[in-house]
Amino acid sequence: MTSIRTSAPGKLFLLGEYAVLGGAPALLTAVNQRVIVHAKEATSWTLTAEGIGVDALELGPHGALPVDLSEPVAQRLALVDFVRDHVARSYDSPGPALELRIDSSSFQNDGHKLGLGSSAAVAVALTAALCSARGGELELDTVFSLAEAAHKAAQGGSGSGGDVATSVHGGVMTYSRHGTAMPIVVPVEWPTELTVFAVSTGSGSSTVELVGRVNDYQSRDPGGFRLDLERLARLAESATEALASPATFLTLVDDYFHALESLDHHSGAGIVTPRHHEFRTLAAASGAVFKPSGAGGGDLGLVFAKLGGAETLHSAFTEAGAHVIPLPTSSDGVRVEQS
Repeated sequence: MTSIRTSAPGKLFLLGEYAVLGGAPALLTAVNQRVIVHAKEATSWTLTAEGIGVDALELGPHGALPVDLSEPVAQRLALVDFVRDHVARSYDSPGPALELRIDSSSFQNDGHKLGLGSSAAVAVALTAALCSARGGELELDTVFSLAEAAHKAAQGGSGSGGDVATSVHGGVMTYSRHGTAMPIVVPVEWPTELTVFAVSTGSGSSTVELVGRVNDYQSRDPGGFRLDLERLARLAESATEALASPATFLTLVDDYFHALESLDHHSGAGIVTPRHHEFRTLAAASGAVFKPSGAGGGDLGLVFAKLGGAETLHSAFTEAGAHVIPLPTSSDGVRVEQS
């Protein structure tokens, strides 16, 4: 092995956020933004991480973070270290020393994270690079298992794994999981009659904190939480069938927004923000439907509409101060190029 280049796409939850935590299927799509990892065999381990301000950091034995690293930098690199550790423990012998370069800059706009699942994409692309550096065929199930375990450890045990699966497989898909079993991933053909794009104002939020508040709601009111989650699950389970009719799917998206509002009202999590309501009103003026994406909070969301008028919608949101993010009709998952 001389050098390896891997990449993995980010993701967006189209439908099914929070319901997926209870085993319901979520509808996700990969995005055009990709994390790129370069791994080059070297005499000692070094790390450059574009996007988080780390340049040619000298690592310890087997690529471990230096023990004297400042706490803020160590926190920013925690995911990288978890990935390294999980990959290392899955092999019998240490791999070669590597010069690593991780580029996640495409997941930012004017210095703000876009909320497109950059951490999951980093976990997947880095896992693929570290495994490939040891030689042998790369199995997607192996990449998912290692990357998802590292990603979950970095997030304190929270998360469904849907973001990691999307970074591995790419495209549009449904994702569901029950317990510790491997997830069920089913590719979905996006209908040509529907258009969807993301909008963001660059205001970020913490998925861990939002999910934590929802978990607190579950602890203090199990019955109310169960009712909210069952409502979301019923809607999520009808997503694939609803895609056959643009009008039916738009109604489903609108219903899911209201169900998220209910969960947010009862949990006090901050899933739906005032800015989300502004986006919703703006979309409705053109016959489109808006909903938050993922854990919520911040100001990232999705605009769904029947085909036609997309440019007008783009202009309306741009004039409102939002950053418009077009979504691909298809996107590769993790890619490995070796030379």
